[in-house]
Amino acid sequence: MSADGKRVLLIVASMDFRDEEYLETRKVLESAGAIITTASSRAGESTGTMGSKITVDKGLSEVGSGSFDAVVFIGGPGAKEFFDDTRAHKLALEAVNQGKVVAAICIAPSILANAGVLNGKKATAFISEKDNMESHGAKYTGNDVTKDGKIITASGPHAAGDFGRLIANKL
Repeated sequence: MSADGKRVLLIVASMDFRDEEYLETRKVLESAGAIITTASSRAGESTGTMGSKITVDKGLSEVGSGSFDAVVFIGGPGAKEFFDDTRAHKLALEAVNQGKVVAAICIAPSILANAGVLNGKKATAFISEKDNMESHGAKYTGNDVTKDGKIITASGPHAAGDFGRLIANKL
C-alpha cells in the first residue's frame, strides 16, 4: 500500500468532527506516504466530539480539487454543516469529474449524495443517512466500507482504519 507523494484533502467540520475518523484515517494515509491538507469552513482550530484539537490548514474557499489526488469528507455530527454547502458540493463534483478519489465516512456520505455524485453508485454511511442517500439515487449497502469506482464510503469510526487503507490503495 503506497500513496507516496499523493496529496489528500481531509475536510472536517469546524466543530464536532468525529475524532477517530479524522485521526485514524490521517494516520493510515500518512503511513502510506500521503501528504495531508486539512480544510474546513474556516482555517484555524477545530475540536472533535471527543475533545481532539486539530489545526485546519485552509478554508474551503481556499482549496480546489485540482490540487489534490483525493478529497475526503470526515464525519461526526458537525459534518451536517456541509450537507447543503455549495462549496463542498462543488469540490466533490469537480473531484469526481476530474477522476480523483472521493471519499466520505459516517454521516458525510450525505454530502456526496446531496452533491449528486452518488446517483447510481453503491455507497454506505451511518444508518441515519440511508433514506437521504437512497432518495438521491445511491444504492445503500449498509457495509462497513463500500467502493464504487473511485468513490469510497464508510459507515463510522469503527471502519476508519479500513477506510484509510482503501483510500491509500486506490491512490
